[in-house]
Amino acid sequence: MARGDAEFVEFARSASGRLVHAAFLITGDHHQAEDAAQTALVRTYASWSRVRDRDAYGYARTVMVNHLVDSWRRPIREYPSADLPEQRRGDVAEEVATRRWLLAILGTLSPRERAIVVLRYYFDLPEAQVAHELDVSLGTVKSTSSRALEKLRKVGTPATHGAGR
Repeated sequence: MARGDAEFVEFARSASGRLVHAAFLITGDHHQAEDAAQTALVRTYASWSRVRDRDAYGYARTVMVNHLVDSWRRPIREYPSADLPEQRRGDVAEEVATRRWLLAILGTLSPRERAIVVLRYYFDLPEAQVAHELDVSLGTVKSTSSRALEKLRKVGTPATHGAGR
């Protein structure tokens, strides 16, 4: 295998689920999240010889977030297809209710607020790294994060909105 393909396959298996989940939290759309994660893995593979010995997951995450930010700036036209995508099945009712609640409250945030909240609190990145990855100032990350968290506090918890019942 060329360029460490087996090593990349193992990396892709271990990282893809988390990348899809994070992209889903940012976009609120499962298909867009899968596309973003796949794009990040393809671009990471193209640079694999350079990033494999460093933080490959961090590189893939940065590529994914940049791809999503670019899509907000330049919407990509999608064309309908007759083929239906695979459907995920088997979620427990409480998980579904919690997921709906989470998507609903994340949907109250702007795209930038969502990206900052996911990077800060899902990936647990320091503010400076979030600023670097989104190409905004540290002050923007702090103020946007503060506003977003205030919005989320006003929404409440899943138990107060019926998701945990």
